[in-house]
Amino acid sequence: MSNILCIEDDATMAEHVAQGLRDAGYHIDIAGTGTLGLELAMAGHYAAIVLDRMLPELDGLTLLSRLRAAGNSTPVVMLSALASLDERVKGLRAGSDDYVTKPFELAELLARLDAVQRRGKAAGEVTRLVEGDLELDLLARRVTWAGKRIDLQPREFRLLEYLVRHKGQVVTRSMLLEGVWDYHFDPGTNVIDVHVSRLRKKLDEGGAGNIVQTVRGAGYRVGGEPVSA
Repeated sequence: MSNILCIEDDATMAEHVAQGLRDAGYHIDIAGTGTLGLELAMAGHYAAIVLDRMLPELDGLTLLSRLRAAGNSTPVVMLSALASLDERVKGLRAGSDDYVTKPFELAELLARLDAVQRRGKAAGEVTRLVEGDLELDLLARRVTWAGKRIDLQPREFRLLEYLVRHKGQVVTRSMLLEGVWDYHFDPGTNVIDVHVSRLRKKLDEGGAGNIVQTVRGAGYRVGGEPVSA
């Protein structure tokens, strides 16, 4: 039985979510404040976290940022009544794996929880990806270039992992939105550009240079023939 942490200050909503997850076979821990939620998330071993955006003591975005900064990559599904594209992008940029707007159906939340957990298991027995001097340790979630460590945020790591898994192929923006964010919204958003830019900067500083190439009008690629400017 998988353990899920639900961080939600609305007791009625928390119990509604918890009961639905229990009925689906999960064991649930509930935290009613951001401070307690962060403490449990850091101390426990959870298959996934359901995180409300607006929380007392410590808001959801701050909690998530601290969780990711500490190296915790537990899948997180964020809940919020803030439904605009800008707000969803803020949640995704903070490190959430999915973003569900209130009100929602339990069936949708369950499906999204299943999806973020599947994605973490998709690697199967593969524990390491290599492209030249670039190496990704999928268990430790660590990236090295020629043996030198490059520190990435969880979303940046997943972005690079997706590109390396598809090395030699052109990966479109839509593929990245679905494969890395598991989310469907207007591909015109710059969330991908921002993450690719940050990833490239860190890779360049680590010595990897222009390993993530832009294929103009198509998408991005790792590996294959160099792309002319």
